[in-house]
Amino acid sequence: MSSSSASSSAEAHHQQHYRRQTGGSGLVPLAALIKEEARTERHSIAGGESRISARDEVAAGVGNSGVGGEAAAAETRLERPLLRYGCAAQCKKGEDFFLLRTDCPRPAISVSFPDSPHPTFAVFAVLDGHNGNAAAIYTRDNLLNHVLSAMPRGLSRDEWLHMLPRALVAGFVKTDKEFQSKGQTSGTTATFVIIDGWTITVASVGDSRCILDAQGGAVSLLTVDHRLEENVEERERVTASGGEVGRLSVVGGAEIGPLRCWPGGLCLSRSIGDIDVGEFIVPVPYVKQVKLSNAGGRLIIASDGIWDALSSEAAAKSCRGLPAELAAKQVVKEALRTRGLKDDTTCIVVDIIPPGQTIRPLSPPKKMSKLKSLIFRKKAKDPSQKFTKQHSAIGIVEEIFEEGSAMLSERSKGARR
Repeated sequence: MSSSSASSSAEAHHQQHYRRQTGGSGLVPLAALIKEEARTERHSIAGGESRISARDEVAAGVGNSGVGGEAAAAETRLERPLLRYGCAAQCKKGEDFFLLRTDCPRPAISVSFPDSPHPTFAVFAVLDGHNGNAAAIYTRDNLLNHVLSAMPRGLSRDEWLHMLPRALVAGFVKTDKEFQSKGQTSGTTATFVIIDGWTITVASVGDSRCILDAQGGAVSLLTVDHRLEENVEERERVTASGGEVGRLSVVGGAEIGPLRCWPGGLCLSRSIGDIDVGEFIVPVPYVKQVKLSNAGGRLIIASDGIWDALSSEAAAKSCRGLPAELAAKQVVKEALRTRGLKDDTTCIVVDIIPPGQTIRPLSPPKKMSKLKSLIFRKKAKDPSQKFTKQHSAIGIVEEIFEEGSAMLSERSKGARR
């Protein structure tokens, strides 16, 4: 069998059975695609290198605590923002975990830039486990390595950013497959955020959420909640695949609680782990990549302990004007004030600050509803313009990539703007 036909066969097999079968690899087709794109596009994309200065890793479980830090920008050909971050958490079940890193080395840079400083990027993640914490811990400790292993070496920075969404998909799938091979029944959500300069790439499964509070006061979702109760497309996908969606039945025939997928009774349609809930719960993430203007912005990444109590707008509004470390504590405090401690509650706030400033400027209030429609501007279709467009308007966010399909065969085609 030729290599191309073998890859197609593996893809078809994995699309139907990758969640519960040990044969075949869901990583190989995506990794092969990434490497092929790198070979064909390297000659046409001009890239530059920049870095965030090193900082020790923080990788911890949820607790009644807060943590903060910053990563300074390096003076390279591209001015990079300053990152300030804070994390706060309150524990109920001990199943929330998080990852904070600002010193992640990008895979070896292209020989075209031999004098460039060794590039780094930042990673922030929230993992909300269920049925135990094993899946959340395993994902925290292994997902980043699996993403990086899917990336070819020798890329320029622009090529790296271009390949990153597909590498994230490959990393999520491999993490799920390897954890399931351990035979443990735990599962987890995962909201995984990579910041490289002004570019933000978010991959997520489950209902932990990432929002962007851009300069100008408009709040935008960078994730999609994979709750069956609220996500019509995911309900249709599960039922079309042969799954059953319904509420918990009690004595007398009454139905209670949120919509769940059966067998297993999970409220989510996507997760990592959950070997015992059937093949309809998939680990293929929704991925979105955006580029901020040089005005910067604020990210709030949190588990559903926050979002069950606060809307995205309320969370953003509750902490405006506060530095990141205090902002994270304030969001948690507001959620607890509204709903009480009914679940693990974790919040990370990351401020992306323009060079030369030490704190994030206050966002002016929204003055008209039209402003929100201007916040996201679609990417030009000409591939040669992917990474060259300059941004100077306050609050403008450029949408580079968005793809939410749960099918690996569709994800391999991409949805780059």
